[in-house]
Amino acid sequence: MPFHKYIFTPRLLKEYDGSRDNYEPGTLEKYGDQLLTALNLMWSFSYYTSPILVSILYRRGYFVAESVGPFAKVTTGLGLLVAMSLCMRGLGRSMNTVYVRFAETLENARRSSDRCGAPKAALRRYDFDFEQWPVDYTVKGGSRKTVAQRNKNFWISSLPCQIAAYVAIHTFGIRMIYPGSVRLLQSYVEPMLIEGRTKLVTQCNGQRNKVKTADGNEIDTIVVDNRNKSANGKTLVICSEGNASFYEIGIMSTPLDLKYSVLGWNHPGFAGSSGRPYPDQDQNAIDAVLQFAIRELGFKPENIILYGWSIGGYSTLYAASQYPEVKGVVLDATFDDVLQLALPRMPEQISNIVKIAVRDYVNLNNTELIVRYNGPVLLIRRTEDEIICSEDANLGTNRGNFLLISMLKYRFPNILKPEQETYAKELLSKPVDFIKDVPEQYCMSLLMSYLNDNGNNGTSRSYPIEIGAEYTTEQRNSMVKFLIKKYLADFKSTHCTPLPEEFFQMPWEVPTETDYVFT
Repeated sequence: MPFHKYIFTPRLLKEYDGSRDNYEPGTLEKYGDQLLTALNLMWSFSYYTSPILVSILYRRGYFVAESVGPFAKVTTGLGLLVAMSLCMRGLGRSMNTVYVRFAETLENARRSSDRCGAPKAALRRYDFDFEQWPVDYTVKGGSRKTVAQRNKNFWISSLPCQIAAYVAIHTFGIRMIYPGSVRLLQSYVEPMLIEGRTKLVTQCNGQRNKVKTADGNEIDTIVVDNRNKSANGKTLVICSEGNASFYEIGIMSTPLDLKYSVLGWNHPGFAGSSGRPYPDQDQNAIDAVLQFAIRELGFKPENIILYGWSIGGYSTLYAASQYPEVKGVVLDATFDDVLQLALPRMPEQISNIVKIAVRDYVNLNNTELIVRYNGPVLLIRRTEDEIICSEDANLGTNRGNFLLISMLKYRFPNILKPEQETYAKELLSKPVDFIKDVPEQYCMSLLMSYLNDNGNNGTSRSYPIEIGAEYTTEQRNSMVKFLIKKYLADFKSTHCTPLPEEFFQMPWEVPTETDYVFT
């Protein structure tokens, strides 16, 4: 391979041959990379602090014609430093036999169109900058219909707020909502990501793949296929991470411990995934991941569980709305509407700007999505959650409560009357274990009697179910307690504690036969 090509080949991180912990670059490559990394960090810092820097430079009189010369000298000096660093890196790589072997393997894999062929298998022995990993799967045809943001009502009087909202979201706002997309944070956690990826590849036999979305983003995914290893392996769990989490160090560990097949992916702009985590890009990403799982890996939708943690609940519920035949949905520490989390944490003086920014550009409204999925759902609530509670140490303000109530109001409208909605909020202000004297058999008999009388026995479930129109207040209250116990599981922990195995259960589903079995 010619020398100049080594300048732009990807950074090699690790070779999975067991002979070394990480790839050790030579002196020239090492110092060339360090200089480029330092310059990149300086650029990132300057970018994020640019309003402050511009203001300081302006006040000191640098934006005048006389400053062109000094600026040109600085720019030229930085350019020469970048060029020198690139040449040092390329020369060092061309002299390293390990890197030369990797570069040849990468070139062979790029020429191969077979995802499972020998060239791709050889490439999987290496961990390197994912940007240059060959695409393994491209979405075929158009994507599913995206969930549109709300229609924007334009008023001249609100123009300043609308401009401020647009600028805020497209600069620091999206990074506040998804801090995992900030490159500085990714640089800090990179050693942990490499370690987590290594464990998934070497201990779990994980296979990394690049999936290209309908809008051109490239999504970093990894799949652990346990179909031939356990009964649970026939079910695929697709994991959607939180706003500062990555599949390498995220929620995959829980279903993996239970021997499920597991597919993890990173949001757009996270680690190896390109793009930005705006709702439309995130929707296209999870849609591409589902298509990859079904069309390329061969999992049937009815054998797929969608598992979302925190803000990943939005990706999960969107996927469920588009693929209603999936086996079930598990939502861990998920909220109803991101606006209800944003408003209490921002100054009241800018509440109008916050409302416009969220509703127009990042309308992560799980309440709208959960009623579009009629399958089994399990909500896991962290009783000491400090993130999705509107008020600290107040379980009654956990936004997962409102998501559950919204789902129950849609699915059982005659049970969740206004009086019962108030009762449900009262029950949910305490841990589920405090809900006593639930007449489970009685409530189940009421449910099954209604379904049998209305011709639904033995058919697939659809909602809403109009049970309860003639019920007394006492009967409705009993059904509320019963439904909360069935759809909600409490985990005594904070927001970021790993989920124990026993809490990852198959979601409850309204039975279709009188000879039902509890899961």
